[in-house]
Amino acid sequence: MAVCARLCGVGPSRGCRRRQQRRGPAETAAADSEPDTDPEEELIEAGSAALAGPSSPPRCSLLELPPELLVEIFASLPGTDLPSLAQVCTKFRRILHTDTIWRRRCREEYGVCENLRKLEITGVSCRDVYAKLLHRYRHILGLWQPDIGPYGGLLNVVVDGLFIIGWMYLPPHDPHVDDPMRFKPLFRIHLMERKSATVECMYGHRGPHNGHVQIVKKDEFSTKCNQTDHHRMSGGRQEEFRTWLREEWGRTLEDIFHEHMQELILMKFIYTSQYDNCLTYRRIYLPPSRPDDLIRPGLFKGTYGSHGLEIVMLSFHGKHARGTKITGDPNIPAGQQTVEIDLRHRIQLPDAESLHDFNELSRVVLEVREQVRQEQEKEQEGGPEDAEGLGRQSPQPCEEPPAEPAQAPGDGGAAAAAEPPAQSGQGQPFVLPVGVSSRNEDYPRTCRMCFYGTGLIAGHGFTSPERTPGVFVLFDEDRFGFIWLELKSFSLYSRVQAAFRNADAPSPQAFEEMLKNIQSFTS
Repeated sequence: MAVCARLCGVGPSRGCRRRQQRRGPAETAAADSEPDTDPEEELIEAGSAALAGPSSPPRCSLLELPPELLVEIFASLPGTDLPSLAQVCTKFRRILHTDTIWRRRCREEYGVCENLRKLEITGVSCRDVYAKLLHRYRHILGLWQPDIGPYGGLLNVVVDGLFIIGWMYLPPHDPHVDDPMRFKPLFRIHLMERKSATVECMYGHRGPHNGHVQIVKKDEFSTKCNQTDHHRMSGGRQEEFRTWLREEWGRTLEDIFHEHMQELILMKFIYTSQYDNCLTYRRIYLPPSRPDDLIRPGLFKGTYGSHGLEIVMLSFHGKHARGTKITGDPNIPAGQQTVEIDLRHRIQLPDAESLHDFNELSRVVLEVREQVRQEQEKEQEGGPEDAEGLGRQSPQPCEEPPAEPAQAPGDGGAAAAAEPPAQSGQGQPFVLPVGVSSRNEDYPRTCRMCFYGTGLIAGHGFTSPERTPGVFVLFDEDRFGFIWLELKSFSLYSRVQAAFRNADAPSPQAFEEMLKNIQSFTS
């Protein structure tokens, strides 16, 4: 009874329209005067009546509902369920051609805010948009890392109006880490006729041209340009290089006086230009967030010396934090873990006067490194319980209540918290020691807290990689830094302020598996 009443759009105790039509005036008045009953009890009563046999009252069927009510019901169902409904009967199939249903599914499932009624001019229905564009290419929506050797990248595929567009996100020009991200379209997919969706390559400077998108396997797809002549410029490779340099670095080669930096820039142009006709992409997820994280995890842009700005993913893993490169360079490629932060070992920086002395900072950090080494040996000999006990004897363990709330990002880094982030306090003065170089001198002069960490360094071609000690400096919710002790350099990181749809990991396990996968490609 209750189920029937809901489908008919009447109150829970009114009965269906069909039964009301069979009642006389007296019966109807008596029924209307009945008090409302519990819906669960009515559901039980309806089930019992159905089992009673031929004498039970006739049930109301979906087929008997008016078309306008069926449209409302079908429009509230997931679009993937509607094709099955169309196979039930001719009436359902006819109703499912109503554009109101598909217009709502396009809006609620894919965020299409355009006035879809305009499609009527082109002869394309909302059902076509849903089935041939949005649903067909739903697997490529989200964040991706292109396979461009050590350089990597960040691609965001989104529904933009009546298009699906792949935007390549680029860091701001070096060394302005606080500037917003730049982005340019690599491809777009749209539906201009009822037959099928059209894929267009947006690379180059001569407008959209014919392209192709292929889903290779789960969480991997590829793009191909069928008209690479559109990528060429009339001035040849020199003009293409000058144009690329202005876009990538915001300057000319003559403005870059450092010879080694010129070589790195030219090398990147030659390497990446080989991928202008075909690219493969691997899915990446944003790191999951927990209430006890030091700061909110996510994507950060940071300074990497002569390599310019790169994108790093900060994620938390228990008592450690990691910074994984989304973009990379010939020394430390994309996918590698550039920094690791030990959240069990806070570092108390020297006072502002002593902090100018690099040797004093080095002494403090190396003492902590020795302590970490002893704890690791103890853990190997006696198990994790002994190692944890030794950690608690540390002069500045993470278990102590922090004097100031804060966190620090790393040189391509990541940071994780063992305690909830503190939101009050002025922090302590911070200044780089004399002799430590920084691409960006506009770093904060106050920090919240510091942790011991290690940074990954290697020779060209990722040769002889090793982890070296450093200091993770937390400035605020959106900025952190990493002091590379051996390199005597400082990297400043700033949060990528962008909202990404379809980028959350389905589970923590899926995120961990994704990190392993992107690292394995460049190991």
